[in-house]
Amino acid sequence: MPTELRTCPSCGDERPFEAPPCPDGHGADCPELACIDCGTALLVGTLVSVQWSHPPALARSGSVPARHAA
Repeated sequence: MPTELRTCPSCGDERPFEAPPCPDGHGADCPELACIDCGTALLVGTLVSVQWSHPPALARSGSVPARHAA
């Protein structure tokens, strides 16, 4: 299984990481990596920016729903 060096937050320095067996069927493109030394898992991937073409109803009206005591 191919490994890559990444900074491990648990070990505190660069360690080899590898993709564990992926139950989701991602294969080599699995976004999960595990530190070979301690097992700490990282989720890696591309950050996707989303822009609303129409804001959600609450943001559009500027009002907050009233709260009622139970």
